[in-house]
Amino acid sequence: MERPYHRVLFALGIRHVGAGVAQVLADNFPSIDRLAGVCEEELQQIHEIGPRIAESIVHFFREKHNREIVERLRKAGVRLSADIEKVFGALADKTFVLTGTLSSMSREEAKELIEAGGGRVASGVSKNVDYVIVGAEAGSKLDKARSLGIELWNEEKFLSMVRKHSKGS
Repeated sequence: MERPYHRVLFALGIRHVGAGVAQVLADNFPSIDRLAGVCEEELQQIHEIGPRIAESIVHFFREKHNREIVERLRKAGVRLSADIEKVFGALADKTFVLTGTLSSMSREEAKELIEAGGGRVASGVSKNVDYVIVGAEAGSKLDKARSLGIELWNEEKFLSMVRKHSKGS
């Protein structure tokens, strides 16, 4: 039986990472590769993650032995990423524009989440856009969205909506 990504994270035995923290990590870092490359400061931006947990996670992925375990799991076909197919709800049949830099995922990962949830991603802002997801250093798309009265979501709101409307887990 295939195990969900958050359960695999828990099973790795990262110090101070229980089942609840593993779920939070899976929600915020949709792949183990993304999680493995994160710094303590970025981890601590997540409400449920404190300095001790952040340090433990970063230390775990620095250890060569632990990276080798992850690679063996990957070769064995173990799921090392979130099932983005589960997302639905607030994203369905909506059009989104991404602007600025997202801190917890790439634009491509955000696009995949939106599309998996039944939404569409447009490249430019128009009156047909439902939401603009605003990251750091947003530019003219943000200004245009404001002038059109389009609802703006920061990254935290976007991730909150994704989590809120995820099934199963």
